[in-house]
Amino acid sequence: MLKKLTPNLYLDSIYELDLEKLKKNDIDTIITDLDNTLVGWNEPSPNSKLMNWFENLTKQGFKVVIVSNNSENRVASFAKEVGLPFISKANKPRRSPFSRAIELTGSKKTSTAVIGDQIFTDVLGGNRSGLFTILVIPINEKEFIGTKIVRQGEKMVLRSLSKKGLI
Repeated sequence: MLKKLTPNLYLDSIYELDLEKLKKNDIDTIITDLDNTLVGWNEPSPNSKLMNWFENLTKQGFKVVIVSNNSENRVASFAKEVGLPFISKANKPRRSPFSRAIELTGSKKTSTAVIGDQIFTDVLGGNRSGLFTILVIPINEKEFIGTKIVRQGEKMVLRSLSKKGLI
């Protein structure tokens, strides 16, 4: 089970992502979580640094789609601002939202990476779907109450992965 919870890459933030390395590994599509991955939980708008990051992704030929468990209003509003397709109320870690995102972009599993801040949704769902998974440290501590509870389990998993040298 620990294998399904292990990300391929563990970073402080999306801004540490080496796009050239992804390209060398034939990754051309990014499925990204929203809250606490791109912006703080329920922050309504992207900042200029994030907009520049998206612009750079696009310039380098990456296809990007937002996949979030949050509400349609929340995700649609944000996605419209950044000009990206999205899937809301995704029910991650189920495989179906990842499959739909791949279909939306016209990509393949082998060329798709998932970026998110949660092991039990983003990493587990991405790994179950056969995708390259990237775990980032949550942007801030403000979160949905259910997520705060799940974080306790994530801390135990992270400690175990760290002890085994997997992250």
